[in-house]
Amino acid sequence: MHWVDLAAAIVANRHSRRPVVTAAFDEMSFLAPIQVGQVALLHARLTLVDRSSMEIRVDVQSEDMLSGERRTTGTAFVTFVALDPVTRRPSPVRPLALETEEERAEHACALERRRLRLERRKARTAK
Repeated sequence: MHWVDLAAAIVANRHSRRPVVTAAFDEMSFLAPIQVGQVALLHARLTLVDRSSMEIRVDVQSEDMLSGERRTTGTAFVTFVALDPVTRRPSPVRPLALETEEERAEHACALERRRLRLERRKARTAK
């Protein structure tokens, strides 16, 4: 999980060019273990940018060093918030450019995850 958080933080920081903090781990699916002697491959990409928050999808694969065989081992959705470097308060970031149908579809799913995340937060604070 630490590697997933780091990979997502790098993507969020590179997009915002600001300090970022982890705001939420919406989902972390462990589909298969990464065995000793295998390499962990992490691919992280932006799926949603709001005013100051960004959702990053991180796909994790394992690779056998001898055979080169790869398999998907997990997926995570992590939300980060960009901070103003001086005030340390949330800071606006540039919008996400959606160029392909695949990116637009992933963005639509991200909007739904955001809606559900905000509903869960509201329900927790109402108690």
